[in-house]
Amino acid sequence: DLIDTGDIYYPLAWSPGEAYEFLMNAPQYEHCGVVVRLPDWWKKRSRPRASVTIGEKKNKNFSADSLLDFNLQIVLGDELLSEAELAALTAAGDGLALIKGQWVEVDQEKLSEALAHWKKLEAKSLGGGLTFAQGMRLLAGAPADLGEDVLAQSRAWSYVQPGKYLATLLEELRAPAQLTATKPGAALKTTLRPYQQVGVNWLWLLSQLGLGACLADDMGLGKTMQVISLLLILKKKRCDRPSILVLPASLIGNWKTELERFAPSLRSVFFHSSQLNKQSMDALVNDSTSLKNTDIVLTTYGTLMRQNWLQEQEWQMLVLDEAQAIKNPAARQSKAVKDLRAKSRIALTGTPVENRLADLWSLFDFLNPGLLGSARRFKGFVKALSERERDQYAPLRNLVGPYILRRLKTDRSIISDLPEKTEVPAYCGLSKVQAAQYQQAVNEMANAIETQEGIKRRGLVLSYLLRFKQICNHPSQLLGDDEYDPANSGKFQRLAQLSEEIASRQEKVLVFTQFREMTGPLATYLAQQFGQPGLVLHGGTAVRHRQKLVERFQAEDGPPFFVLSLKAGGTGLNLTQASHVIHFDRWWNPAVENQATDRAFRIGQKNNVLVHKFVCPGTVEEKIDALINEKKALADDLLNGGADTLVTEMDNETLLNLVSLDIEKTQV
Repeated sequence: DLIDTGDIYYPLAWSPGEAYEFLMNAPQYEHCGVVVRLPDWWKKRSRPRASVTIGEKKNKNFSADSLLDFNLQIVLGDELLSEAELAALTAAGDGLALIKGQWVEVDQEKLSEALAHWKKLEAKSLGGGLTFAQGMRLLAGAPADLGEDVLAQSRAWSYVQPGKYLATLLEELRAPAQLTATKPGAALKTTLRPYQQVGVNWLWLLSQLGLGACLADDMGLGKTMQVISLLLILKKKRCDRPSILVLPASLIGNWKTELERFAPSLRSVFFHSSQLNKQSMDALVNDSTSLKNTDIVLTTYGTLMRQNWLQEQEWQMLVLDEAQAIKNPAARQSKAVKDLRAKSRIALTGTPVENRLADLWSLFDFLNPGLLGSARRFKGFVKALSERERDQYAPLRNLVGPYILRRLKTDRSIISDLPEKTEVPAYCGLSKVQAAQYQQAVNEMANAIETQEGIKRRGLVLSYLLRFKQICNHPSQLLGDDEYDPANSGKFQRLAQLSEEIASRQEKVLVFTQFREMTGPLATYLAQQFGQPGLVLHGGTAVRHRQKLVERFQAEDGPPFFVLSLKAGGTGLNLTQASHVIHFDRWWNPAVENQATDRAFRIGQKNNVLVHKFVCPGTVEEKIDALINEKKALADDLLNGGADTLVTEMDNETLLNLVSLDIEKTQV
């Protein structure tokens, strides 16, 4: 009766193939209104898969050139299939097969396709294993050769996993906060912030493995300090060869000052015409064995192209500052950099990818050659990724991720360790034209003050202080010729470097100068750097127009930079859209400078503010900057009257020592 009424049904004896066909078509039946009750095992159905394990065995002498062991197995879940079970699986055909007491889905074509692919790769690796680059590509979900993805239709029937050794290594690279601390010790004359120590640990790990590292921290987080710490660690480990650092000429002064201040024990050589005379440079070229007593050689991209002997040396570590300089692989300086030989390589950049993914290829062709294949193969790989439906660039992100460390000021874990306003000295050398002008002014002042006393002497000293400031800004300011060639000013070159990074992050900047006549040339130069005009405000700007300028800058789509004279724009304005403040020249009164900085650092500011104070080493600018920092907590008179007042009261000898030119520190 139950059968006749339809309450129960006769069970039907189906073959595995028939049952599989019904289960696969169940969604269509349900769509037509037929109620289908599916077994739980089908909802969470298992399928046999090709399991590939890479890097199970520990390699004591691991390096980027090491081979990784490769192991291919057929598994069901976490269990390995025996030969008998594999035979049963093969005999079952498509549909369902009973393996290890459970029904599993079988697609012979896709499983065979996956197996054939991996067996072919296994045969190639029988000579010792996969290359490190091949292994990393496979783990990232990319083809081993970055070619056509032959597993696109059968990827679900196989998977790749790192073995025990490689899994531990990748975890350390991807989670550097867990690494054991490697510290520079007392030789570093400052204290690293926690995130900086993490960066040093990470750099040390990759350098020991011979893998290239890209430190891509946000501007102002201390990439320079992390590299200096690493150099001190190498010195402590008694490395038998020097390291080399390649940088833009505009950063020579910055690195020189930082090394002298924070790592005086490092033996450094600045191989550049601004720092060594021709005789000294020729001596190094002819007898490079003298570098045995050197820890770090610093040179510029331009010098490197002209000095082939640098490519003949064996370096401990090669560091590139502003590494986006090699984004064009066809450029001479890119080729010169890649010809340098070193045990480990580091790239420092706030913008690892500026405009195109080809920039990333060139960077990694330097850091870990071969990882991203040839330029042509990489182009095809990227094109294939762009045609994927979901998470297009995940394989590329997974492939390069272990070698890039990037911390942002917007990261809460970083913000909690940083003051909301960070002041960073920006050291700018002098051009040869500036140095000559400066020395001439010192000589003239020395003669002039001998015959002056009282208020006349005071006026004379102030006029020369003004002249020194003008020379440090740009020779054209002193001469009044309106040429303002950027090559003749270390500050203009430093401004270009900062502007490039600020523009790449789509941030805004305020640039303060105490000289009205500098606002125009600065605005013109910045417009070239940002690719669009900005705003200018000085004492001649009509009061009724000033608020309109502020409103334009404060708009989200407003201009990226605002040049202001310190007196006119230093108070009363709300310019919180800026996350950077540049003091192009110094007022030498901290209270006045802080008021200007607070145009950006005030209520309504949602971002950390980075304050760049331009200082020319080896000049009166550097010495008065040090004087102000020493006196900050001691003298209200200095805060109220500024350094100008203090300087005019100095005796002749002290005054001349203050303004004298230290030529070794100055030129770029």
